Amino acid sequence: MKVGVISLGCPKNLIDSEIILGILKDNKYEIVTDKEEADAIIVNTCAFIESAQQEAIDTILEVSKLKGKKLKKLVVAGCLAQRYKDEVIKEIPEVDAVLGTSKVGDVLNVLSDEKDGDRVVCGSFGNIDYLNKSRVVSTAKPTAYLKIAEGCDNFCTYCIIPKLRGRYVSRKIEDVVKEAKILSDEGYSEIVLVAQDVTVYGKDLYGKKRIVELIQEISKIDKVRWIRLLYCYPEEITDDLIQEMRTNSKLLNYLDIPIQHASDYVLKKMGRRGNRALIQDVIKKIRESVPDVVIRTSLIVGFPGERDEDFVVLRDFVDSIKFDRLGVFKYSREEGTPAYNMENQVSEKVKEERYNDIMTIQNKISKEKCQGRLGRIYETVVEGVADDGIFYEGRTRYEAPDIDGKIYFTSGEELNIGDFVSTKIVNADDYDLIGVVIDEFAE
Repeated sequence: MKVGVISLGCPKNLIDSEIILGILKDNKYEIVTDKEEADAIIVNTCAFIESAQQEAIDTILEVSKLKGKKLKKLVVAGCLAQRYKDEVIKEIPEVDAVLGTSKVGDVLNVLSDEKDGDRVVCGSFGNIDYLNKSRVVSTAKPTAYLKIAEGCDNFCTYCIIPKLRGRYVSRKIEDVVKEAKILSDEGYSEIVLVAQDVTVYGKDLYGKKRIVELIQEISKIDKVRWIRLLYCYPEEITDDLIQEMRTNSKLLNYLDIPIQHASDYVLKKMGRRGNRALIQDVIKKIRESVPDVVIRTSLIVGFPGERDEDFVVLRDFVDSIKFDRLGVFKYSREEGTPAYNMENQVSEKVKEERYNDIMTIQNKISKEKCQGRLGRIYETVVEGVADDGIFYEGRTRYEAPDIDGKIYFTSGEELNIGDFVSTKIVNADDYDLIGVVIDEFAE
């Protein structure tokens, strides 16, 4: 059987897709990338916000048009399958089975021709043994994501993740380190540790947070060059973690800290545990200890009950803190969350206005930050050739894959994807940088 896998959503979902591919490969299924060639297609979906749900539904409907031709089986996996399992089966009859987030390891059961089995394969959460199965990594070298935990215990009032992924469950240190070793042996020297919150890693399993110990163990792997963390909640960032970032050359000076808001009133309504003062103190402490750190955050505008004065607090906070990277989401009203039924829902027009206000401020900050990097020399990983065929494109340690800007640079010698070179920045855009490869290495 020829099987294709379409992966939607975040890096954590991508890892699940890669595990599915690994199971298929180990069981002699032929993996294809052309939908027209597939006997079966698995669509691994996201359902975090409305736009992600719509993308998933559109993708499923597009694939369903292939049924009756070569395509014999269509399986919907992931968060949409977990959240709307009955609706998917009922409303899209072309779907043969749904595979929940905790049942990735059962993919063979829904593909088998020997028996029809259950059409709905969604079970209870907590068993994450499937994460220890082999993967077919789909990201380009040298970067690979590594999931260190599943689920979330934060229960923010706007978020559906605990219902889609369950409570926070950490993997064993030895299992994570073993996978990091395998990835590095395969040529993946940038290991991106991902979880809903990497900073609380180990607390459920060992009775205390052990993210620093995990980083130290992975750092002992010779072929691992960069270790990146996604994502760190501000109230869980410890002095030990900051110290590790300051002293461990393999742990990149890059933190993604999703604060969501800066108004204490809104933060409380969101169910967040921190407040503006805590966020400000943590950022100050990080920057004092690691002066060249890059801090990325994400915000939500238009949360139910967000008043004009709350937005002013957020806007002023963004303007004063000057985050290196910043993403803004317009609040998405999600069924099954406490915020769905909150009073004083904000209009789409106001959400759009507030989104544009924040992005205007951040655009100016980003432009200034990029200008400040002119003349500096950075270790840069080659990720490919730009569309114009003239420039190479890549990242430094200060840009996370897929979400941040890129470095476009020229070289007098031919380069290969995955090479690390020294690049001097000679020009800057609002979010991207222009450079040239030089022999000197510094940073």
